[in-house]
Amino acid sequence: MDDKTPDRAPGSLAGNPAHELDASALKGLAHPVRLQLLELLDHHGPATATQLAARTGENTGSTSYHLRQLARHGLIEEVSGRGKGKERWWRSRRFGFDGDRFRRDPDTAQAAEFLLAELLRKRGAELGRWLEESRTTPREWVEATVNLHAVVRMTREELAGLVREVSRVVDAHVEKVRGREEDTPGTARVIVNFDAFPVGLGGQDPPESTESTE
Repeated sequence: MDDKTPDRAPGSLAGNPAHELDASALKGLAHPVRLQLLELLDHHGPATATQLAARTGENTGSTSYHLRQLARHGLIEEVSGRGKGKERWWRSRRFGFDGDRFRRDPDTAQAAEFLLAELLRKRGAELGRWLEESRTTPREWVEATVNLHAVVRMTREELAGLVREVSRVVDAHVEKVRGREEDTPGTARVIVNFDAFPVGLGGQDPPESTESTE
């Protein structure tokens, strides 16, 4: 990436996605079970339909079907050389989607709104879990974390530059450790969220009049 890298799409799920969702893939992802499977693969690494069924409470036939749909849209991929016989292992892929563009299109608006709402719900749940876990997390790990909040006044170009710069750093670190096994000694799953957005620029509905029309 360089300074000419295009601005990142609103609602993107990955900093430097290997796959950009089209309308068909967006609709295919907008399903509670598929989102759950994708989250499990993202958080815990490669798994089989049987393993995912045990974690979700779904039957194997259901998880197999939804995994095939995710794979058809390029959201997950099969891990070659792993598994015995007909056993298939799946892993998540990095992808992104232009949530703002899709939510403005009547044909994809419902799916886009659902996915964006799920992203926010997921982030809230992750922060809630961290709040609970941090009470007993080893202090050296807590000291390595950050919860950053800043409010500044910027131009659009400055905002886009900030997003590119931070995303470049995150991308570099993600690529450096990509493929690391879940049981690697001295490691933990680390969740990185980065949000930067303007406020006060969206149109608002006028307040309802309280005056009598009689």
